[in-house]
Amino acid sequence: MIDYIFWDPNPVAFTVPFLNRPIAWYGIIFAFGFFISFYLSMSLFKRYAATCTEWSQEVLNKKARLFSERLLVYVIISTVVGARLGHILFYEKWSHYLSHPLDSIKTWEGGLASHGGVVGILIGLMLFYARSWKDFPMLSFPRIIDLMVVPSLLVATLIRIGNFINQEVLGIPSTVPWAIIFGHPIDGSFPTARHPAQLYEGLFYFVTCLLFWRFFSKLSKPTGRLAGLVFVIIFSFRFLIEFVKEEQSHLLHEQWLNMGQWLSIPMILFGLTLLTGLLRAKKPSST
Repeated sequence: MIDYIFWDPNPVAFTVPFLNRPIAWYGIIFAFGFFISFYLSMSLFKRYAATCTEWSQEVLNKKARLFSERLLVYVIISTVVGARLGHILFYEKWSHYLSHPLDSIKTWEGGLASHGGVVGILIGLMLFYARSWKDFPMLSFPRIIDLMVVPSLLVATLIRIGNFINQEVLGIPSTVPWAIIFGHPIDGSFPTARHPAQLYEGLFYFVTCLLFWRFFSKLSKPTGRLAGLVFVIIFSFRFLIEFVKEEQSHLLHEQWLNMGQWLSIPMILFGLTLLTGLLRAKKPSST
């Protein structure tokens, strides 16, 4: 008889005094990811700009901070909006939100989809590029995506840790020795030994983050190559890992691919587009 690990933490880190408002570990981890990503993106920008500009160290530092501060605003908003809309469109019953439209903004009740978050980020980066290309003339749209992939991988790692604490994004039942019994799964299912799919994903994202951070200078040439590699590698893995995850969408029933796999296919194709150099953004006209 195998003694599986029993996992049943309190998802609430603490409650705000007087307001009686619970603060979840997921939210803290999510915010911490963006905090660290700010400094990661600033460091990567410096590494890249130092190779293609003649800025002094003082100018480089100022430009890097401006880049990261402005980018962070776009990314936070686009991530949350994209992830929330993605969850509603692909994983929930639309009739509920048509009857209760205000529920669509209740992100604190859960419901963020990673594929929607990626699409949201890409749109946010396009808006960032349209506004900021004059301040950072050495950057094209694909290069901005290159600079974002390492911070994004770190955030993805932390999000999966948050999912693990919340007992959500569950793996399928399993008898492997490292299977985990979730005491109170968020979907209300009966506690049973499962694949810790959240940890599989989190570990893969973290290792990939370290590798791409280490070899950023080599992998970021030519423009878009780094982002293309990440999209192909990460979403190919995401396609495969879905085989050990429970279906989360209410829109698909008894299909040979689940929603996560269907949504991963266009992401892989987008990565291949970047790798082949078909996406070459031209700078907007200054007139």
